Amino acid sequence: MTKRTELVVGSRTLSVSNLDKVLYPRDGYTKGDVIDYYRGAAAWILPHLRNNPLTLQRYPDGIDAQSFFEKHVPRGMPAWIPTASIASPEGHREKTSYMLCNDEPALVWVANMAALVLHVWTSHLPTIEEPDYVFFDLDPGERCTLKTLARVALGMRDMLAEIGLSALVKTSGGTGLHVVVPLAAGYSYDAAKIFSEAVARRIAARMNDAVTLERALKKRDRSLVYLDYLQVGRGKTIVSAYSLRARDGAPVSTPLQWDEVEAFARKRTASPADAFAAFNIETTPKRLAKHGDLWSGRAWKKHRLEAAIGKARKLWTG
Repeated sequence: MTKRTELVVGSRTLSVSNLDKVLYPRDGYTKGDVIDYYRGAAAWILPHLRNNPLTLQRYPDGIDAQSFFEKHVPRGMPAWIPTASIASPEGHREKTSYMLCNDEPALVWVANMAALVLHVWTSHLPTIEEPDYVFFDLDPGERCTLKTLARVALGMRDMLAEIGLSALVKTSGGTGLHVVVPLAAGYSYDAAKIFSEAVARRIAARMNDAVTLERALKKRDRSLVYLDYLQVGRGKTIVSAYSLRARDGAPVSTPLQWDEVEAFARKRTASPADAFAAFNIETTPKRLAKHGDLWSGRAWKKHRLEAAIGKARKLWTG
């Protein structure tokens, strides 16, 4: 039997259901806990979601049961939640109608749908054809150590700094790290993709003892970091900053300071997942209250690529 509760969120009154339903069985976190987390983090997560096509990853019966992705506007979504109709990334005539999560009531509605994980495009409306940033997905193999992963992230930071770019970093919420370079307006996805491939190939050549670009899982050395640069592209998504993940401990994809990554490079902890588990549904609100969003304000420095590409040609060729 569905238990419904009226919840006042801003100017909206929402009907939420089964708040005591356990979604993280080994930790006991319920749907109510998930809603509370997203409400508490709303001020920081909403800037990353606003006017951004949203894909939900829903777990209606918890993280051990069947899940599904929902890209199209969910059935039963309230009329007051805005939507955007966007042409297919494949260039077909078909359009997809996405929901836009622009305020706290919409975020609570999403959480009530047991949408634990929030995936976003790397661009937002109205400039949907222009990526806001280039990102690199650092995905460690199961035998890859935290030290190796941190060393690769720091190597990428330093290599980008050589050509005048300041990178940001966050946990994926699982075992990996995302390194991000914010972009000034006006770049196409094709330009971002060409740049990301050039950077990836350079770091792979420089750190070939730690980095692989091998896409085929069977051929990949599992002690290395797989650097996925192919996630850059129109319609490709990334887990939003401050999104929960569907893993034991309810970890959160969390922006980091670079000195924290430097500390990871010195840690004895072997497993990246064990280290990143410290950023979770309970600790992240406290971290946000103390530090705010590390990807906001002056930290989110938007870069033009022309000068960086010129420096790269001088430093990285020959």
